[in-house]
Amino acid sequence: MQASDVDVTGEQRVSGERPRTASSRPVAPAKPRKKVRAFWLKQLHMWHWVSAAVSLAGMFLFAITGITLNHAATIGAEPQVTRAEATLPPPRLAELRGDHAADAPLPASVASAVAAAVAVDPAGRPGEWSDEEVYVAMPGPGRDSWVSIDRENGTITAETTWRGWISYFNDLHKGRNTGDPWFWFIDVFAVACIIFTLTGLLLLQLHARHRPSTWPLVATSIIVPLLLALFLIH
Repeated sequence: MQASDVDVTGEQRVSGERPRTASSRPVAPAKPRKKVRAFWLKQLHMWHWVSAAVSLAGMFLFAITGITLNHAATIGAEPQVTRAEATLPPPRLAELRGDHAADAPLPASVASAVAAAVAVDPAGRPGEWSDEEVYVAMPGPGRDSWVSIDRENGTITAETTWRGWISYFNDLHKGRNTGDPWFWFIDVFAVACIIFTLTGLLLLQLHARHRPSTWPLVATSIIVPLLLALFLIH
């Protein structure tokens, strides 16, 4: 019969047998709950940084223009007005005679002639037709432009008002006269911001146990604007 010893942990072992260490013991498989948590943590981190990358430039732009819009009354800007006049060639003037829909754009050849004459391009813009003239408004971010053509003698009158770069970026913030591509950009940017915010909130929830100030700060971010809206905005 082999002699047995009792090791320091109180476990009985056979003489000559090497004592088992903690590293040599079989490792229990990870708990399913921890695996699920690790999976979602990885997913949230991925979506959080992807949405942050997608919305980074837009978020910076909208944050800066939020400040400039908030202080629009104190930011001075001197509009620059440019006027030009020219005469439409007779062949092009002939294309303006006759009947046209009330909001029809200028014929392509007429629009090209106008752009060459006064450096304002009315192509594809709806016109306002009357018996005496055709008026085309061409507003854009930070500017207002228009062109008028006399249907009798072909006189072209154009005017552009440029309100400056701050006004330009403010109009981008508001989506004012920016066209369809910017319209869709704002939608994509807004979705990216929503994903960024929600994934950030879920990450806060996963780490809140080790960060006691998490929920007080989140509550503050909700309560402060709510109180301002309810009691200080009239």
